[in-house]
Amino acid sequence: MARLPYLDVDDLAPEDRELLDRPINLARMLAHSPAGTRAFRHTGAWIRHKSRFDTRLREMAILRIGVITRTDYEYSHHIELGRQFGMSDDDIRAVIAGPEADSLPELERLVLTAADEATEGLSISTETFDALRRHLDAELLVELTIIVSYYNAVVRMLRSLEIDVEPGYERYMEEFPLP
Repeated sequence: MARLPYLDVDDLAPEDRELLDRPINLARMLAHSPAGTRAFRHTGAWIRHKSRFDTRLREMAILRIGVITRTDYEYSHHIELGRQFGMSDDDIRAVIAGPEADSLPELERLVLTAADEATEGLSISTETFDALRRHLDAELLVELTIIVSYYNAVVRMLRSLEIDVEPGYERYMEEFPLP
């Protein structure tokens, strides 16, 4: 159960009600800090709508962070989003298996490796970064680093605030149980 109550639109000042245009539990929790929510959403919106980084690869990296950290909320939401951005069920299974999955081409393995390293070791290794340079230009390398770092912050918020998975997302946990 969440550490703080989830807010509803009626709990917010009129000028802050737009923060719950998408009333998922993460938004309902972060709305306790309207200014913080706006700042948080700004980076998330850039990642989703303005980044040049391939959307399918982005979702693979984010889902991998959910797997590594065993953060049900992140994991379940990004199974759904991953499908929206082109991930197949085989892709999802490969992300769960990790960078060593036989079915993954080199770039996908490297993106998952970068997610693993930044999540578990706090940075992408020189070896992985150099291998990624064969596939990505400098802008995309920085964008991947921003994406992986941002979603590592997200999972830490989700876990610290004990944000619950909404009932509509639990089905993803049943379809693809965490190992």
